[in-house]
Amino acid sequence: MGGYKFHLKNGAALVFALVWLFATPLMSGTQNADWHFNGTAIEACSCPMFCQCYFNTNPALHKTENGPKHFCKFNMAYLINKGHHGDTDLAGVKFWIAGDLGETWKDGATEWAVLTFQKGTTEAQKAGVAAALGHIFPLKWKSFEVAEDAEIVWTAHDDRAEAQLADGAHAHVILNKWEGVEGKTGMLSNVAYMGAPRNTGFVMMPNEVQTWKVGEKAFEFKGTTGFMINIDMSSADINASKSRVM
Repeated sequence: MGGYKFHLKNGAALVFALVWLFATPLMSGTQNADWHFNGTAIEACSCPMFCQCYFNTNPALHKTENGPKHFCKFNMAYLINKGHHGDTDLAGVKFWIAGDLGETWKDGATEWAVLTFQKGTTEAQKAGVAAALGHIFPLKWKSFEVAEDAEIVWTAHDDRAEAQLADGAHAHVILNKWEGVEGKTGMLSNVAYMGAPRNTGFVMMPNEVQTWKVGEKAFEFKGTTGFMINIDMSSADINASKSRVM
């Protein structure tokens, strides 16, 4: 796939990996810059509908050629609706995260992830996304890779959503509406999404397909968990949390 690859030892957190790669050379004088992230995800994983990882620290158990195994292999295609990092506008930035939470993430340690930005994303925008992601996803990865930028197609409607990475050559997700009461799309509300303090609810949309096509960790699942969600978080939330602790 190209890009940068390194294996994080001793459970180094995602935030340190991202900041090291993007923010350190860019954030001189902006280490304390305020930021805001409001984004919508087209997301899918290997767990049966609905992903038990939002209620437990062990992903679903799957039958594999090597016997039963717990894992949650996922694709997240994000579009930032509005946001900033200091003076840098983040609106319109798209990025993709694929990975696997592994057998358990009770202690926050997870297997692997690959992050890809949309072509044309500036280094300042990447630094802004890095500042937010470490708090939205407060996880520790055994392996974390930042790939070369690639085209991301992101389209969403009431009854269908689709995202493609590198014209589908690297990854592809298709979601379809799950019909709830009175024909309305099913919703799951008042459930936390990772470290984000606010979301508009999980829009239930099982996947028609969700696939990652790159390297030895390629996977494909059909008919498993899929949803859309809008999340919101800012540096003010971090500061408020620190104040409560103190």
